[in-house]
Amino acid sequence: MSIALVMGLLAVVASAKLDEPLRDPDGFLGPSWLRLPLMMLGAFIVDVVPRSIWRARRSPRTFLGQARLIIHEHWTRERIELVVIGLASFFVTYVSYRNLKNYLPRLAGDLQDPVLHRIDQLLAFGHEPAVLLHTVLGEGLAAHVLAFVYLLFLPLTPASLIVWLVWSRNISYGYWFATSHCLTWALGTASYYLVPSLGPNFAYVWLYADLDQTGVSTLQQSLNYARYESVWNPLAADSVQSVAGFASLHVAIILTLALITQYTVRHAWIRWSMWVFFGLTVVSTLYFGWHYIADDIAGAVIAITAVWLGGLATGQQFERGGRSARPTTSTAEVPVEADTRV
Repeated sequence: MSIALVMGLLAVVASAKLDEPLRDPDGFLGPSWLRLPLMMLGAFIVDVVPRSIWRARRSPRTFLGQARLIIHEHWTRERIELVVIGLASFFVTYVSYRNLKNYLPRLAGDLQDPVLHRIDQLLAFGHEPAVLLHTVLGEGLAAHVLAFVYLLFLPLTPASLIVWLVWSRNISYGYWFATSHCLTWALGTASYYLVPSLGPNFAYVWLYADLDQTGVSTLQQSLNYARYESVWNPLAADSVQSVAGFASLHVAIILTLALITQYTVRHAWIRWSMWVFFGLTVVSTLYFGWHYIADDIAGAVIAITAVWLGGLATGQQFERGGRSARPTTSTAEVPVEADTRV
């Protein structure tokens, strides 16, 4: 919650400095005061209803009884506190992040795209990383597959948070995920101001002109237009500016998810799936020119830092040189000695 409060305070200060109102970045989904309660209600329904239907599958008349039993078993005061604190912290952190990102053109320094582009070329031995990927993977089918991977980030981010808040057996795992999640957004926001940049697709458009039209290219065109509107007519702009390169929050958020999964999920196929998805996400950020290589490396550093600090803050003890972790706190239902992984 402290991360959310700091982010909220910074957003308010920036808003006052620029004499611009704070914006609701997803206002088309309904007013903010309504969305947060709906998120909490949705988390409750997603947990109780499917499990009640499954338990009552042989006797549908027992549905309400099964629902009450699940609520009594699972929705303890500790669980409710976790869900409320976790979702509220995420909501405040994310809205503040979007507003601070919106203020980048007016508060941040000079764009560093030429420097980051040169680093890309040095790391690729004089070549353009995106062009190499387009040559190896092609510009047709690969574009559509990687676009799906990239855009999956949008629903996966809130969905993964709800999964850990609602279904983590040990409450501390839910707090670990929520804390690391918010830290990642906060550190990413700081990186935007430390190294202002647009990203290669927005600074070197011609490198990506031959790619098939996908949902990603449509999104990039929309963001470019919103940035232009925000820079030249900020008070009249209807949307928020959402273009920033360094560091890659896509990489940071997905790596945070992969690391927490590695530490807290017992099923190997889920852990491996998350690592494959992380690898594809890295490729997609470079393929479409959302980020430079340095952006992705910085995003990985942010994720590792956030998971480590989040673990320490929520009572996780790292073992085997950081390759595993175990909780040092417990709940009334799950003793600390138990295997609390999902």
